[in-house]
Amino acid sequence: MANGGSTFSVIGPDVTIRGNIEATVDLHVDGRVIGDITCASLVQGESSRIEGEVKAESARLSGEVSGKIEARDLVVLKSAKIDGDVSYETLTIEQGANVDGRFAPLGAKKQKAAGQPATETKGPAEPTMSLAG
Repeated sequence: MANGGSTFSVIGPDVTIRGNIEATVDLHVDGRVIGDITCASLVQGESSRIEGEVKAESARLSGEVSGKIEARDLVVLKSAKIDGDVSYETLTIEQGANVDGRFAPLGAKKQKAAGQPATETKGPAEPTMSLAG
């Protein structure tokens, strides 16, 4: 499916997938996924539901997610309902979004495991968070 150009895959609103999804392309989910998702970029529709872990370079969430989320660039829209911990490098949350979980910069987990204080960050960019209203 992947050729020299940019491609994406769509999971329609009438589709339920039971099992893990791994995609090297962008993924648009309007249906229901019961399993983990790993992809380059994830766009989630308002009526969709993901029950599992999400790992993506960028994610724009507007539906329901029940599970851990790990994304370098994360946007949580006001219609989103998230139940799980969130790891990010840059984070934007619209006013009205519902998140039940802990937020942590992507590097914090690794630093804690190595016994380093979470306030020290290595790399070119500091984690950022913004609230959209």
